[in-house]
Amino acid sequence: MSDRDVEGLLRDLAPRVLGALVRRYGHFDTAEDAVQEALLAAATQWPGEGVPDNPRAWLITVASRRLTDLLRSEQARRNREGVVAQRTLPEEWLAPAADRPAPPADDTLVLLFMCCHPSLSPASQIALTLRAVGGLTTAEIARAFLVPEATMTRRITRAKQRVKDSGLPFCLPPAAERGERLGAVLHVLYLIFNEGYTSTSGPRLHRVELSAEAIRLARLAHRLLPGDSEAAGLLALMLLTDARRPARTAADGTLIPMAEQDRGLWNRDAVAEGVALISRALPRGPTGPYQLQAAIAALHDEAPTAEATDWAQIKALYEVLMAVAGSPLVALNHAVAVAMADGPQAGLDLVAKVEDALAADHRLHSVRAHLLEMAGDRPAARACYLEAASRALGLTQQRYLRAKAARLEDDG
Repeated sequence: MSDRDVEGLLRDLAPRVLGALVRRYGHFDTAEDAVQEALLAAATQWPGEGVPDNPRAWLITVASRRLTDLLRSEQARRNREGVVAQRTLPEEWLAPAADRPAPPADDTLVLLFMCCHPSLSPASQIALTLRAVGGLTTAEIARAFLVPEATMTRRITRAKQRVKDSGLPFCLPPAAERGERLGAVLHVLYLIFNEGYTSTSGPRLHRVELSAEAIRLARLAHRLLPGDSEAAGLLALMLLTDARRPARTAADGTLIPMAEQDRGLWNRDAVAEGVALISRALPRGPTGPYQLQAAIAALHDEAPTAEATDWAQIKALYEVLMAVAGSPLVALNHAVAVAMADGPQAGLDLVAKVEDALAADHRLHSVRAHLLEMAGDRPAARACYLEAASRALGLTQQRYLRAKAARLEDDG
């Protein structure tokens, strides 16, 4: 098995091994450290010695031994310091790990719920999910979000402590809470994907490692919850959106808007998978926001040309989305669809209605610029492009918006 194959296997097994340890022992933070050491041992040994017949059991055995060592060390430290441990180490924990069979359950979904505990901020939920479920190192997460490793270490440590202090049992939430908590899980995966697909800061438009990890975790959620239409809708949305990534930038990194992209570069396998997923999910109901966004994305991806896009149907879907999960950004996207279906002035009238809510967001000014350009008001469009560029955080987007403004000036 190649190093890449081993890496993929370990990433898939990591949350299942961590879940097994937390279910058996508790001590989420210490268990996570033990699993990381077991994964490191496997990454070192397996490429040369071969993958064990039962790799999950091997990892659980190694991680359990390491966890026992860590807990012994902690108890010894407390004894040396004369501190009464809040929780003593049961004798059965000290038995050889190989003598205790690994639980057969896949606890990945429980881990996802735990990492997305409502007491955590979205930033902490994302960091903890990438660390515990995604298997990314703290350094990798810090690089992805352009913060120092020490900052990310503190964020993850605080998140673990809050989970511990919450007293949350390691099990799925009660049925009455599951829907709301699942919404938080899907929202975190959606945020991770969006940050990977359109970076909010830094020189790169894409952070492929983040969007790829979000898709992998969305696949996990869909596999573990095959009957949930929103989990299927989120995976479909990610696939249909990410399918356009190969055509989204030029060789020099310049942003290419969807209407100008070479659709021959789109990933047709991802499009086909996304369309199939959303086609199966929609009839099951109830219809949620991820399904509606996926249906909109499917209409874009299935259109052979930009001119052939079914804007009337996209407009109708956005109207349903506004009723289900309205927000200023949804209203802004609806305004674009209305402009494409009914003319730029109709869209501009709707943009004016969300101006107060989105005044600081570069997307409001970018949409207004585009619609003003469609309407033929080039000076006003140029001013709005420059305003959008001044508010955009990503360098790729700033360069694109300034280039649009310069082109209007040169053509004028």
